[in-house]
Amino acid sequence: MLEKLGALAETPWIYVIVSISVVLDVFLPVLPSGVLVITAATAAAGTAADAAVGGAAHGHAGFSQMLPLVMCAATASVLGDMVAYRLAWRGGDRFDRAIARSRRLTAAQAKLGTALLRGGGPLVVVARFAPAGRSVVSLGAGVMHRRVAEFLPWSALAGVTWAAYSVSLGYFGGQWLGAGWIGTAMSFFALFAAGAGAAYVVKHPRAREA
Repeated sequence: MLEKLGALAETPWIYVIVSISVVLDVFLPVLPSGVLVITAATAAAGTAADAAVGGAAHGHAGFSQMLPLVMCAATASVLGDMVAYRLAWRGGDRFDRAIARSRRLTAAQAKLGTALLRGGGPLVVVARFAPAGRSVVSLGAGVMHRRVAEFLPWSALAGVTWAAYSVSLGYFGGQWLGAGWIGTAMSFFALFAAGAGAAYVVKHPRAREA
């Protein structure tokens, strides 16, 4: 599978697949968009490292593939956020009723509203790494009719940060451990660890203040 993704990473199709996955992830958090980004970066970096056989030129070529992947994932992340934000804005009453039926979403909405009103935009960045955090933030901001100027800059920063982190995990994992399952597994573990840490910060106000 990694070998196929390594070959696919050298074609424009990888950007199409990543874009679709990242955009839809805000509506279907079960989609493994982060896993896909890491796998694509690992495959591309590992393939370049294996082909290099000690040559620096191939290593730089592998690194040059990472920037477009970061930009693609970050742009798709912001696009998905804004689509969810607009849909929630227009269908506010319907989303309010859906959120009211869930204690977790109600609590998350209250925390998000307080954070944004107090200028706590960094919560948007942190929540991007938490499981389903992106969905809660984007939909919550739309339901509460937060201004675009308040939400969009933090969404862009969150998308770039998440994309850069995910691609970096895949790139360095592939460079150091090759395009194999060990490198990919280590990158996945680092991504899930960041998600667990982000979830803890979002749920615990004291951790955010620290």
